[in-house]
Amino acid sequence: MISLRQHAISIAAIFLALAIGVILGSQTLAADMLSGLRSDRSDLRGQVDALTARDEQLTARLDTADKFVAGAAERILGGTLADRSVVVFSTPDADPADIDGVSRSLETAGAAVTGRIALTEAFTDAGEGDRMRSALTNIVPAGAQLQTGAVDQGSMAGDLLGLTLLLDPATNQPRSTPQELALALETLRGGGFLAYRDTPVRPAQLAVVVTGNGVVSDTGQGATIARFTGAVRARAAGTVLAGRAGAAENNGAIAFVRAQAPLSTAVTTVDNADREIGRVTTALAFTEQLTGGAGRYGTTPTATSFTLVAMPR
Repeated sequence: MISLRQHAISIAAIFLALAIGVILGSQTLAADMLSGLRSDRSDLRGQVDALTARDEQLTARLDTADKFVAGAAERILGGTLADRSVVVFSTPDADPADIDGVSRSLETAGAAVTGRIALTEAFTDAGEGDRMRSALTNIVPAGAQLQTGAVDQGSMAGDLLGLTLLLDPATNQPRSTPQELALALETLRGGGFLAYRDTPVRPAQLAVVVTGNGVVSDTGQGATIARFTGAVRARAAGTVLAGRAGAAENNGAIAFVRAQAPLSTAVTTVDNADREIGRVTTALAFTEQLTGGAGRYGTTPTATSFTLVAMPR
């Protein structure tokens, strides 16, 4: 007869055997898994290296294309905007290199840049809407009237700045006095809504709004910039909204313009302003705007054409 002590020893032996089996099995499994992981890691490293090399090749090709377009810009643009004037607006997320590049293309086309005005974070902040609308209401030029539909901060600011900063397309004459223009700009700069150099900003025929790469979350900034651009267009002989690819996606300003029929048929958009071809396209787009047309240019899916040809001079 098996004693209790022998029974306990038997059970202990069984559990010990199981434990040893589990340990040996897990070691084998772990070795197999480590071997597999090493293989997968090697494959992934190879894929990453291949993609990195391809990215470097594509970047090099784009850089080469940029150099070519920059070298040919004078021949492409020369004289297309002769005797034209443009005011350049920029949004808070616009890259300084893009602003400089667009301005340079406009000047290469023969246009006079009459001012560069930066819209600030407060300008696009919905929480500042009431304060900005109050400021705008107090600086409307004598005898002028804002559009009745311009009630949100973007539309109202675009209408007011269009009224004071842009020449009347019908007469090519200012719609405000130098004093009224100075008051409008100084009031908005004093309120923290605009920033610009101290050199005098003069009225222009055309306007370009340079934006950035879009916003991560829906802060309303894209819609505000889009409405601002549309209101400026209503007062100008032509307006172009230029930015990077991200601005044509999700809640970006370009995406908003392209999705809204009234805006998309009035404002020309360019979504590759970080490249020389986009900057040249921005300048060329005014030749289309001056004839009443509007286009969607760039490299994103919502663009309908890569660029456009220069109109006959």
